[in-house]
Amino acid sequence: MTIVIIMGVSGCGKSTIGQQLAVELGWHFADADDFHSTANKAKMQRGEALDDCDRAPWLATLRTAIETWHQTHQPTVLACSALKASYRNQLKPANIPIQWVYLHGTFEQIQARLAQRQKQDPQHFMNPQLLKSQFEILEEPREGLRLEISQTPAELVADIKASLEAQEAWQQKYCLNDNGT
Repeated sequence: MTIVIIMGVSGCGKSTIGQQLAVELGWHFADADDFHSTANKAKMQRGEALDDCDRAPWLATLRTAIETWHQTHQPTVLACSALKASYRNQLKPANIPIQWVYLHGTFEQIQARLAQRQKQDPQHFMNPQLLKSQFEILEEPREGLRLEISQTPAELVADIKASLEAQEAWQQKYCLNDNGT
């Protein structure tokens, strides 16, 4: 059972794509933003970037959730920024398959999206002024699937599903089953 983590900077479409993917797969969806403390949300709303100390308890809570989803056989799509390699390492427990999906876009593309989101949801806690700080700390992943946000949500979801299906087919063909054969 795989956990899919849709990652990238704020405004790249993690939640939108993650929700659509989860619906199509019949999986559970979780948004890492829902795991932030009230203090973290307030800090971001004020336009203050979170630091590693702010993120540490959040990452630990997310890792526990990932372990729980795996132990309870609940396939899950998680929308999570996971901007640094060290954050991704903290999120990934040993022996739990994680499929990383990085939604890549330019600063200008995402800035425009955040401006639109601000118009639609002015109460959203993520201050668009923080986008620059997210790009500054972003360490693009080397693992997983990299998709361009210029594609439509339907195209992105289709690409992710195709990748998951190919991965599953490969595992069925080349990996051991539960009986060791």
